[in-house]
Amino acid sequence: MLFIFILAMTAPEVKACEICGCGIGDSYIGILPEFNKNIFGFRYRYNSMLTHIGVGGAITYLTTAESYRTLEAWAGINVTRNFRLMASVPYSFDERSNQGTTITKNGPGDISFSGFYQLIHSRKQVSGKLLVQSLWIGGGLKLPTGNYNPLSKATSAESANLFQLGTGSTDFTLTAMYDIRLQDAGFNLNGSYRINTVNAYQYQYGNKFSVSAQAYYKFKIETYLTISPNAGLVSEKGQQDTDHSIPVDISGGNLILGSLGAELAYKKIAVGGNWQTPLTQNLANGIIKANNRFMIHFSFLI
Repeated sequence: MLFIFILAMTAPEVKACEICGCGIGDSYIGILPEFNKNIFGFRYRYNSMLTHIGVGGAITYLTTAESYRTLEAWAGINVTRNFRLMASVPYSFDERSNQGTTITKNGPGDISFSGFYQLIHSRKQVSGKLLVQSLWIGGGLKLPTGNYNPLSKATSAESANLFQLGTGSTDFTLTAMYDIRLQDAGFNLNGSYRINTVNAYQYQYGNKFSVSAQAYYKFKIETYLTISPNAGLVSEKGQQDTDHSIPVDISGGNLILGSLGAELAYKKIAVGGNWQTPLTQNLANGIIKANNRFMIHFSFLI
Protein backbone atom coordinates (compact mmCIF):
# COMPACT_ATOMS: atom_id res chain seq x y z
CA MET A 1 0.00 0.00 0.00
CA LEU A 2 1.55 3.28 -1.12
CA PHE A 3 -0.47 5.63 1.08
CA ILE A 4 -1.90 5.39 4.58
CA PHE A 5 -3.74 8.07 6.47
CA ILE A 6 -1.77 8.67 9.65
CA LEU A 7 -3.57 10.66 12.32
CA ALA A 8 -2.92 12.20 15.69
CA MET A 9 0.65 13.14 16.19
CA THR A 10 -0.77 15.02 19.15
CA ALA A 11 0.57 18.25 17.96
CA PRO A 12 -0.31 21.73 17.09
CA GLU A 13 0.60 20.37 18.94
CA VAL A 14 2.02 20.79 17.56
CA LYS A 15 -0.26 23.54 18.55
CA ALA A 16 -2.24 26.00 16.61
CA CYS A 17 -5.96 25.85 16.95
CA GLU A 18 -7.54 22.51 16.79
CA ILE A 19 -10.98 23.09 18.01
CA CYS A 20 -10.23 26.69 18.68
CA GLY A 21 -6.68 27.54 19.58
CA CYS A 22 -3.86 26.39 21.75
CA GLY A 23 -4.43 23.67 24.22
CA ILE A 24 -6.06 21.25 21.87
CA GLY A 25 -3.92 21.46 18.78
CA ASP A 26 -4.64 20.37 15.22
CA SER A 27 -4.40 16.59 15.05
CA TYR A 28 -5.02 16.26 11.32
CA ILE A 29 -1.83 15.76 9.32
CA GLY A 30 -3.08 14.45 6.00
CA ILE A 31 -2.31 11.42 3.89
CA LEU A 32 1.34 10.49 4.19
CA PRO A 33 3.44 7.93 2.29
CA GLU A 34 3.76 4.40 3.55
CA PHE A 35 7.36 3.79 4.57
CA ASN A 36 9.27 0.56 5.14
CA LYS A 37 11.93 1.89 7.50
CA ASN A 38 12.52 5.60 8.21
CA ILE A 39 10.92 8.88 7.20
CA PHE A 40 11.72 12.51 7.97
CA GLY A 41 9.96 15.67 6.97
CA PHE A 42 8.47 19.07 7.67
CA ARG A 43 4.88 20.25 7.96
CA TYR A 44 3.51 23.78 7.90
CA ARG A 45 0.06 24.52 9.28
CA TYR A 46 -2.04 27.65 9.26
CA ASN A 47 -5.19 28.12 11.34
CA SER A 48 -7.12 31.32 12.03
CA MET A 49 -10.23 32.42 13.88
CA LEU A 50 -12.27 35.32 15.16
CA THR A 51 -12.82 35.64 18.91
CA HIS A 52 -15.15 37.84 20.96
CA ILE A 53 -17.96 37.42 18.45
CA GLY A 54 -21.08 39.36 19.47
CA VAL A 55 -24.65 38.14 19.84
CA GLY A 56 -25.96 36.61 16.63
CA GLY A 57 -22.45 36.52 15.14
CA ALA A 58 -22.05 40.30 15.15
CA ILE A 59 -18.58 41.80 14.68
CA THR A 60 -17.89 44.39 17.42
CA TYR A 61 -14.98 46.50 18.62
CA LEU A 62 -14.02 43.56 20.85
CA THR A 63 -13.79 41.09 17.94
CA THR A 64 -10.20 39.89 17.56
CA ALA A 65 -8.51 38.11 14.65
CA GLU A 66 -6.11 35.37 15.72
CA SER A 67 -3.80 33.29 13.54
CA TYR A 68 -1.66 30.29 14.44
CA ARG A 69 1.21 29.24 12.17
CA THR A 70 3.23 26.14 13.02
CA LEU A 71 6.37 24.75 11.39
CA GLU A 72 6.86 21.18 12.51
CA ALA A 73 9.76 18.75 12.07
CA TRP A 74 8.64 15.15 12.34
CA ALA A 75 10.12 11.70 11.92
CA GLY A 76 9.01 8.09 11.96
CA ILE A 77 10.59 4.67 12.11
CA ASN A 78 9.14 1.20 11.58
CA VAL A 79 10.72 -0.83 14.38
CA THR A 80 9.08 -3.97 13.01
CA ARG A 81 6.53 -4.63 10.27
CA ASN A 82 3.70 -4.04 12.72
CA PHE A 83 5.16 -1.49 15.14
CA ARG A 84 5.86 2.15 14.34
CA LEU A 85 7.29 5.04 16.37
CA MET A 86 6.84 8.72 15.46
CA ALA A 87 7.81 12.08 16.95
CA SER A 88 7.20 15.75 16.18
CA VAL A 89 8.87 19.02 17.23
CA PRO A 90 6.85 22.20 16.49
CA TYR A 91 7.75 25.88 16.40
CA SER A 92 4.84 28.32 16.44
CA PHE A 93 4.21 31.85 15.18
CA ASP A 94 1.05 33.25 16.77
CA GLU A 95 -0.62 36.59 16.12
CA ARG A 96 -3.57 38.45 17.64
CA SER A 97 -4.97 41.68 16.15
CA ASN A 98 -7.66 44.05 17.39
CA GLN A 99 -8.39 47.63 16.28
CA GLY A 100 -4.99 48.17 14.69
CA THR A 101 -3.02 46.65 17.58
CA THR A 102 -1.14 43.40 16.92
CA ILE A 103 0.45 41.10 19.47
CA THR A 104 2.79 38.30 18.41
CA LYS A 105 4.09 35.28 20.28
CA ASN A 106 6.73 32.97 18.74
CA GLY A 107 8.55 29.98 20.15
CA PRO A 108 8.81 26.19 20.49
CA GLY A 109 5.60 24.26 21.02
CA ASP A 110 4.88 20.99 22.80
CA ILE A 111 6.97 18.03 21.60
CA SER A 112 5.03 14.81 21.05
CA PHE A 113 5.74 11.10 20.63
CA SER A 114 3.48 8.36 19.26
CA GLY A 115 3.51 4.60 18.92
CA PHE A 116 1.31 2.52 16.58
CA TYR A 117 0.66 -1.21 16.25
CA GLN A 118 -0.83 -2.78 13.12
CA LEU A 119 -3.62 -5.17 14.07
CA ILE A 120 -4.76 -5.98 10.53
CA HIS A 121 -2.85 -6.12 7.28
CA SER A 122 -4.36 -8.12 4.42
CA ARG A 123 -3.85 -8.27 0.66
CA LYS A 124 -6.04 -10.36 -1.64
CA GLN A 125 -7.50 -10.44 -5.13
CA VAL A 126 -11.17 -9.54 -5.57
CA SER A 127 -12.60 -9.86 -9.10
CA GLY A 128 -9.11 -9.42 -10.53
CA LYS A 129 -8.32 -6.33 -8.42
CA LEU A 130 -6.05 -6.02 -5.40
CA LEU A 131 -7.88 -5.38 -2.12
CA VAL A 132 -5.69 -4.04 0.71
CA GLN A 133 -6.84 -3.43 4.29
CA SER A 134 -5.01 -2.22 7.38
CA LEU A 135 -5.92 -1.25 10.92
CA TRP A 136 -3.50 0.59 13.22
CA ILE A 137 -4.06 1.43 16.88
CA GLY A 138 -1.80 3.56 19.01
CA GLY A 139 -1.21 6.14 21.65
CA GLY A 140 0.74 9.33 22.07
CA LEU A 141 2.39 11.47 24.72
CA LYS A 142 2.73 15.28 24.55
CA LEU A 143 5.26 16.98 26.79
CA PRO A 144 4.87 20.53 28.20
CA THR A 145 7.88 21.96 26.35
CA GLY A 146 6.02 24.98 24.95
CA ASN A 147 5.73 28.12 27.07
CA TYR A 148 2.49 28.56 29.02
CA ASN A 149 1.90 32.03 30.46
CA PRO A 150 -0.81 32.13 33.16
CA LEU A 151 -1.11 35.90 32.65
CA SER A 152 -2.36 35.26 29.10
CA LYS A 153 -5.23 33.05 30.13
CA ALA A 154 -8.85 34.04 30.25
CA THR A 155 -9.60 36.83 32.72
CA SER A 156 -13.30 37.27 31.97
CA ALA A 157 -16.32 35.38 30.75
CA GLU A 158 -15.75 36.87 27.28
CA SER A 159 -12.19 35.56 26.74
CA ALA A 160 -10.87 32.08 25.98
CA ASN A 161 -7.45 30.73 26.96
CA LEU A 162 -6.15 30.23 23.40
CA PHE A 163 -3.12 32.46 22.95
CA GLN A 164 -0.47 30.09 24.33
CA LEU A 165 2.56 28.32 22.85
CA GLY A 166 1.89 25.22 24.93
CA THR A 167 -0.65 23.75 27.31
CA GLY A 168 1.73 23.53 30.28
CA SER A 169 0.51 19.96 30.81
CA THR A 170 1.47 16.41 29.89
CA ASP A 171 -1.29 15.08 27.63
CA PHE A 172 -2.17 11.75 26.02
CA THR A 173 -3.80 10.56 22.80
CA LEU A 174 -5.51 7.31 21.78
CA THR A 175 -5.82 6.64 18.05
CA ALA A 176 -7.31 4.12 15.62
CA MET A 177 -6.72 4.28 11.84
CA TYR A 178 -8.44 2.08 9.25
CA ASP A 179 -7.56 2.07 5.56
CA ILE A 180 -9.13 0.07 2.73
CA ARG A 181 -8.08 0.25 -0.92
CA LEU A 182 -9.38 -1.58 -3.99
CA GLN A 183 -6.66 -1.28 -6.60
CA ASP A 184 -6.15 2.51 -6.81
CA ALA A 185 -9.29 3.75 -5.00
CA GLY A 186 -9.08 4.02 -1.23
CA PHE A 187 -10.96 5.13 1.87
CA ASN A 188 -9.69 6.09 5.34
CA LEU A 189 -11.54 6.25 8.63
CA ASN A 190 -9.67 7.61 11.65
CA GLY A 191 -10.53 8.42 15.23
CA SER A 192 -8.50 10.13 17.96
CA TYR A 193 -9.21 10.98 21.59
CA ARG A 194 -7.04 13.57 23.32
CA ILE A 195 -6.79 13.40 27.13
CA ASN A 196 -5.53 16.63 28.69
CA THR A 197 -4.26 16.85 32.26
CA VAL A 198 -4.15 19.75 34.73
CA ASN A 199 -1.11 22.01 34.42
CA ALA A 200 0.89 23.60 37.24
CA TYR A 201 -1.47 26.60 37.25
CA GLN A 202 -4.55 24.41 37.78
CA TYR A 203 -5.84 25.01 34.26
CA GLN A 204 -7.02 21.99 32.27
CA TYR A 205 -7.95 22.12 28.60
CA GLY A 206 -10.96 20.00 27.75
CA ASN A 207 -10.53 16.53 26.27
CA LYS A 208 -11.14 16.30 22.54
CA PHE A 209 -12.50 13.68 20.18
CA SER A 210 -11.88 13.91 16.45
CA VAL A 211 -12.82 11.67 13.53
CA SER A 212 -12.15 11.95 9.82
CA ALA A 213 -13.37 10.10 6.75
CA GLN A 214 -11.54 10.56 3.48
CA ALA A 215 -11.59 9.06 -0.01
CA TYR A 216 -8.57 9.11 -2.35
CA TYR A 217 -7.47 7.81 -5.73
CA LYS A 218 -3.93 7.06 -6.93
CA PHE A 219 -2.99 8.14 -10.45
CA LYS A 220 0.29 6.58 -11.61
CA ILE A 221 1.83 9.02 -14.08
CA GLU A 222 5.20 7.35 -14.50
CA THR A 223 6.94 4.35 -12.97
CA TYR A 224 8.05 6.31 -9.89
CA LEU A 225 5.42 9.09 -9.84
CA THR A 226 2.03 8.87 -8.14
CA ILE A 227 -0.51 11.67 -7.58
CA SER A 228 -3.35 11.06 -5.15
CA PRO A 229 -6.15 13.64 -4.81
CA ASN A 230 -8.35 13.23 -1.76
CA ALA A 231 -11.55 14.63 -0.25
CA GLY A 232 -13.50 14.08 2.93
CA LEU A 233 -14.90 15.35 6.21
CA VAL A 234 -13.31 16.12 9.57
CA SER A 235 -15.31 16.36 12.80
CA GLU A 236 -13.96 17.69 16.11
CA LYS A 237 -15.66 17.91 19.49
CA GLY A 238 -14.02 19.43 22.57
CA GLN A 239 -15.15 19.44 26.18
CA GLN A 240 -15.10 22.56 28.32
CA ASP A 241 -11.86 23.69 29.97
CA THR A 242 -11.64 23.96 33.75
CA ASP A 243 -9.83 26.58 35.85
CA HIS A 244 -9.19 25.38 39.40
CA SER A 245 -11.84 22.69 38.72
CA ILE A 246 -14.40 25.34 37.71
CA PRO A 247 -15.84 24.94 34.17
CA VAL A 248 -14.84 27.69 31.73
CA ASP A 249 -17.96 28.69 29.80
CA ILE A 250 -16.05 30.19 26.87
CA SER A 251 -14.40 26.94 25.74
CA GLY A 252 -15.13 23.64 24.01
CA GLY A 253 -17.65 23.07 21.27
CA ASN A 254 -17.91 21.22 17.98
CA LEU A 255 -16.73 21.75 14.43
CA ILE A 256 -17.26 19.94 11.11
CA LEU A 257 -15.01 20.72 8.15
CA GLY A 258 -14.86 19.70 4.53
CA SER A 259 -11.38 18.88 3.23
CA LEU A 260 -9.64 18.75 -0.14
CA GLY A 261 -6.04 17.76 -0.75
CA ALA A 262 -3.49 16.02 -2.94
CA GLU A 263 -0.36 13.98 -2.40
CA LEU A 264 2.57 13.47 -4.76
CA ALA A 265 5.13 10.71 -4.34
CA TYR A 266 8.28 10.46 -6.46
CA LYS A 267 10.77 7.74 -5.54
CA LYS A 268 11.81 8.68 -1.97
CA ILE A 269 10.21 12.14 -1.88
CA ALA A 270 6.64 12.93 -0.84
CA VAL A 271 4.90 16.32 -1.10
CA GLY A 272 1.31 17.08 -0.18
CA GLY A 273 -1.23 19.54 1.11
CA ASN A 274 -4.71 19.79 2.51
CA TRP A 275 -7.25 22.63 2.72
CA GLN A 276 -10.19 22.58 5.15
CA THR A 277 -13.23 24.83 5.42
CA PRO A 278 -15.81 24.89 8.24
CA LEU A 279 -19.22 23.53 7.25
CA THR A 280 -20.87 23.87 10.65
CA GLN A 281 -19.56 25.01 14.02
CA ASN A 282 -20.49 25.98 17.56
CA LEU A 283 -17.31 26.96 19.38
CA ALA A 284 -17.20 28.45 22.88
CA ASN A 285 -20.95 29.06 22.83
CA GLY A 286 -20.65 31.07 19.60
CA ILE A 287 -17.99 33.46 20.92
CA ILE A 288 -15.36 31.96 18.57
CA LYS A 289 -15.57 31.43 14.81
CA ALA A 290 -13.09 29.17 13.03
CA ASN A 291 -11.90 30.14 9.54
CA ASN A 292 -10.36 28.10 6.73
CA ARG A 293 -7.11 26.31 7.49
CA PHE A 294 -4.48 24.42 5.53
CA MET A 295 -1.45 22.17 5.89
CA ILE A 296 1.46 21.37 3.55
CA HIS A 297 4.29 18.87 4.02
CA PHE A 298 7.54 17.75 2.44
CA SER A 299 8.99 14.37 3.43
CA PHE A 300 11.93 12.08 2.65
CA LEU A 301 11.97 8.29 2.79
CA ILE A 302 15.33 7.21 4.20
